[in-house]
Amino acid sequence: MMKAASAFASANSQHRYEALPTDVDGQQKTSSSCSSRRSPLRIIAVFALMTLLFSGVRHVSRTGLPRCVGGRMHRNLSSLPSHYTLPSGDKIPSIALGVWQAGRNEVGNAVKTALKAGYRHIDGAWIYRNEVEVGKALKDSGVPREDIWITSKLWNFFHAPEDIEPALDDSLTKLGTDYLDMYLIHWPLARKDGQPYDKALTENPYPTWQKLEEMVEKGKVRNIGVSNFNIRRQAKPFCKKKRFIHWNLCRLENLTANPLKIRPAVNQVEINYWVPQPELLQWAKEHDLLLQAYSPLGGNGKVGDTLAVPEIKEIAKELGMTPAQVVISWHIQRGTVVLPKSVTPSRVVENFQVQALPPPLFEKLEKAAISHEPYPRFNPSKNWGLDFDIFE
Repeated sequence: MMKAASAFASANSQHRYEALPTDVDGQQKTSSSCSSRRSPLRIIAVFALMTLLFSGVRHVSRTGLPRCVGGRMHRNLSSLPSHYTLPSGDKIPSIALGVWQAGRNEVGNAVKTALKAGYRHIDGAWIYRNEVEVGKALKDSGVPREDIWITSKLWNFFHAPEDIEPALDDSLTKLGTDYLDMYLIHWPLARKDGQPYDKALTENPYPTWQKLEEMVEKGKVRNIGVSNFNIRRQAKPFCKKKRFIHWNLCRLENLTANPLKIRPAVNQVEINYWVPQPELLQWAKEHDLLLQAYSPLGGNGKVGDTLAVPEIKEIAKELGMTPAQVVISWHIQRGTVVLPKSVTPSRVVENFQVQALPPPLFEKLEKAAISHEPYPRFNPSKNWGLDFDIFE
């Protein structure tokens, strides 16, 4: 802030000096009526101006800069990554518009609003059943295809190698593009022939993964990853490295133990204040796996509760941010891609306004998030008729 004040004063001084006439040698001329020494009144005036300016800087440093400049919101990227670099070298934007549960005749407008606000990452899936409308919005936005990161996901019905390319082609057609920037295995569950699940492909996703690698080689996909490969709080006998290394995590390890041509670039999971997943986050960082946080403001109807958390409200007030902006900033500062979902234009724009939280405030929120018992996450196991919990 002091640097800003100095630059401000310097700019005004330069402007003032440029207004003065100069002689041919570039030396400033002075009027005969002006003394070479500053008058006492001028000294007092300059001192008063600098005192006022310093007071203003102190006020801004305490309350935070306003998030709106000239009537238009501007994203503050200071100290927060705008992108992460994947093993392929591609740069994935750190914040995306999620379109899960975005209904017909509203998702398209949300996508166009997001792209106009500066988003360049749209996260969707075949099962969301809105890829046609998303694709039309992408085209109508006028933003070049190469400037937009598009993610879709392979649904449970299509894990068999022979089903993968037709499923991918269907998403490509609906989205109006000839390639995806990211394609994810949506859930660690394969279903086939009317059965609740295909046990062989569920326990060993390597054949599925090999076909995804082929899609990269064909140029239909640039990066591949997984989704919902979460961890649980009971260790299996074959996974005893430490208390919080769990079954689904070991299954990911089993996948990567194969002779993969391409390692998973990301794992997209539910992460929010109520399900902070610190163990998975730590493991992912140690193994160069980027996490993406869906339902970042809270799943299972917990958004309102999240925005009312005392620590979040206190940080928002201190920094001049909204509670949602604080939470989204926290996610990125933890090192994850964040996928906030909204179809309300004002909230779509609001969610893109992020800034780094000062370390003490970041630690305050992190401590609050990991200190409570995790809230039950979104879990479709019963609805799918499974005889086991997909997260166990």
